[in-house]
Amino acid sequence: MATVEYRHATCTYPGMGSPAVASLDLAVDDGELMVLVGPSGSGKSTALRMLAGLEMVTSGEILIGGRVVTGAPPKARDIAMVFQSYALYPHLTVRDNLAFPLKQKRVPRQERDQLVEEAARMLEIEEMLDRRPRQLSGGQRQRVAMGRAIVRRPQVFLMDEPLSNLDAKLRVQTRAEIAALQRRLGVTTVYVTHDQVEAMTLGQRVAVLRDGVLQQCDTPRRLYEHPCNVFVAGFVGSPAMNLDRVPFDGTAVRVGDQSVPVPGQAAAAARRAGLTEVVLGLRPDALVVAGDAGADGTPHLSGVVQLVEDTGSDAWVHVEIPSRVPLRVVCRADSRRLPTPGDAVPLAVRAAEAHLFDPAGGERLGG
Repeated sequence: MATVEYRHATCTYPGMGSPAVASLDLAVDDGELMVLVGPSGSGKSTALRMLAGLEMVTSGEILIGGRVVTGAPPKARDIAMVFQSYALYPHLTVRDNLAFPLKQKRVPRQERDQLVEEAARMLEIEEMLDRRPRQLSGGQRQRVAMGRAIVRRPQVFLMDEPLSNLDAKLRVQTRAEIAALQRRLGVTTVYVTHDQVEAMTLGQRVAVLRDGVLQQCDTPRRLYEHPCNVFVAGFVGSPAMNLDRVPFDGTAVRVGDQSVPVPGQAAAAARRAGLTEVVLGLRPDALVVAGDAGADGTPHLSGVVQLVEDTGSDAWVHVEIPSRVPLRVVCRADSRRLPTPGDAVPLAVRAAEAHLFDPAGGERLGG
């Protein structure tokens, strides 16, 4: 087991004007499952490949277990990587695929067989050991790819979008298996995905990257409740946070023709900055379609339903709020009493859950 550290680690590809990963400072605890997430081109896969030794670190350092490995070849880093494409040898059986890295290390036959059997039992693929990859489903192939990493007993697992080739149902099942397996093995794991739902359900901590720059690293709950800037606020959460630039009078924001008070700490920060406009962030959960909205003193808005998304367990309603520039928001509704497009509806606002951001730089106001 080992810790992982990026210290001002930068990767700049030849001919590129800006680095793919810029001065990354990130520490992964021993036994932790850290997820790197971000949109396409954010640098998350490059950061993983830098750790694996597959991309050059042009400045800064990377450490594994306290040892600087910046210039070390991949085979000297004691890591095992699980790829999106499985990377199995099609002409070998599952047993031989699992045993291949052990043969490369000249592990004795008896020990090799024992390690393969243990991994197969752990992943519940014992009955597949004599099959070839073409005879397996996508989920079974991914288990074999994970098994090949497990038998090596590395200090660190690296996983590069390992579930992206699976269908939706299998992805949910397999990510639960990965999380359970990682907890059981206790191996430090760095996991890359572009899917923020996958990141939030898997990671003990999640590092959000954008354009090669680390935006925020925290627990999933902290990222959801205290995003550090507009980008993280809009990226984390499904459906995404409603974000709109609105007038601010020192204690409240103006949304359409309604005044909505905002949390005191955020309002105080906006006043100190002399702002007359802010970016207001409201999670869909903080806006509720309610027939008696405002009857109990709860701030409320009025709008017209544009779209209804009924997923069974949840229902999300897209509402347009009249304003100088009409605002479109997504809010939660009772799936048993759904409005229809064209309906005028009141929206109860949980003002205490409002987020404020600086419209210039996008930074969170009020901590």
